[in-house]
Amino acid sequence: MAKVELKKPVVEEISAKIKNAQAVVLVDHRGLTVAQDTELRKKLRQEGVSYKIYKNTMMNFAFKGTDYEQLGDLLNGPSAMAVSETDPAAPARVLYEFAKTAKALEIKGGVIEGKFYDAAAMTDIATIPSRDVLLSRLLGSMQSPITNFARVIKQIAEKDGEAAPAEAEAPAAEETPAAE
Repeated sequence: MAKVELKKPVVEEISAKIKNAQAVVLVDHRGLTVAQDTELRKKLRQEGVSYKIYKNTMMNFAFKGTDYEQLGDLLNGPSAMAVSETDPAAPARVLYEFAKTAKALEIKGGVIEGKFYDAAAMTDIATIPSRDVLLSRLLGSMQSPITNFARVIKQIAEKDGEAAPAEAEAPAAEETPAAE
């Protein structure tokens, strides 16, 4: 079998992974221990991110003609690729958090929704809260005025409710002497 025939399935695998990807992040994984690499893979899997180490030439061939071609300049030295099809910020967020404890892991850069970001920009993206957190904050801020309005109305109703029985007793007392 020729070398080209052996490499073709790998290039096709990479192409299939990036076809529907919202984000692709490249990292330099040199210096990670096996335990650290296993822990990183576990955290990425929990966020729905696939992570695999490929040869740079294979990634370069797969990136040709796509939005990810911009990553070609980053393919120096050992590279691993983290791909997310659902949450565009998930790979950057998980890799950034993990890199805080594992100093050997270095984020090279990535492409998120078709736009290239260098390592510094990836750090900024990593600090953006997840979609679920942002949605819950939005709903909380929308619900807050309604909740406060309901509390005020309830307090007014309780205040009027306390005053009403006292007023109700007074007219009844007045009516009794008038009836005589």
